[in-house]
Amino acid sequence: MSIKKIGVLTSGGDAPGMNAAVRAVVRSAIAMGLQVKGIMRGYNGLIDGDIIDLDIRSVSDIIHRGGTILYTARSPEFKTEEGLQKAVETCRKEEIGGIVVIGGDGSYRGARDLSLRGVPCIGLPGTIDNDISSTEYTIGFDTAMNTAMEMVDRLRDTTQSHERCSVVEVMGRHAGYLALQTGIAVGATSILVPEVPYDLQRDIIDKITETQKTGKKHFIIVVAEGVGEIHQEVFKIAGAIEEKTGIESRATILGHVQRGGSPTVRDRVMASEMGDAAVQLLAKGIGNRVISYRANTIVNDDIYEALAMKKEFDYDMYKMAHRISI
Repeated sequence: MSIKKIGVLTSGGDAPGMNAAVRAVVRSAIAMGLQVKGIMRGYNGLIDGDIIDLDIRSVSDIIHRGGTILYTARSPEFKTEEGLQKAVETCRKEEIGGIVVIGGDGSYRGARDLSLRGVPCIGLPGTIDNDISSTEYTIGFDTAMNTAMEMVDRLRDTTQSHERCSVVEVMGRHAGYLALQTGIAVGATSILVPEVPYDLQRDIIDKITETQKTGKKHFIIVVAEGVGEIHQEVFKIAGAIEEKTGIESRATILGHVQRGGSPTVRDRVMASEMGDAAVQLLAKGIGNRVISYRANTIVNDDIYEALAMKKEFDYDMYKMAHRISI
């Protein structure tokens, strides 16, 4: 099958580096003689026909910008057969022969459904949570970690000045990768993740008490938002710490600021490599694949196999983090 025109969309939660991926898709496609359509607001753009032309200059000066120039949204209608058929019809009307979909697992499922209905799609992993099973790295993860690290470093200044304990919630509703590596980077006394049940006394109170004996007077606890009751667990933990240890404790929720900001070098380069790889596949008429990063190499996987993969939490890194946190 010969493809002359492709589309590109961003879906689900935004991630720094999505613009770099869009830029790479557009420029690689044009270099190969393909036309490119920008699909606005995720799969909603396919349903509503919200499509724009993209050329080389359309993606100038966006590689350093966070967010996504194509905007993003979640689309309940796209999960219905009626919504899918509207999307397919838009592709026929616009003569879009294939689509690069940048997003997470939910976006991949949409790409799979379109591929099954005759629109070849390639998925790119774009999520700050790094929780897509088929890939060791997702676009936006490095930037989000650096943002969280910088914010906790700033918070540490006042925590140290007042000899407090700061309990900090970072993103990660279903996965603790962001919390784990951020916690290591900021020297957290304890790191709590959804993958590992925690015991308040053993994992936090006792650790703080033992560390106090070495002369430490201020503490950082990093908690993934998926631990316990979302946006409430950090307040419960802070209250318990103050009650049991007498240390003044404060809870801080970093929130959506972790999604924003200029992407790091790693995210810009990874997004560029992945975007180019996606276009190489579509140019050959290949769809129903996802781009992944494993063993320092850009690879591609069948989308069904990718969605069926299970990602193992790095328990060795988790244990190491607790060994060096005294």
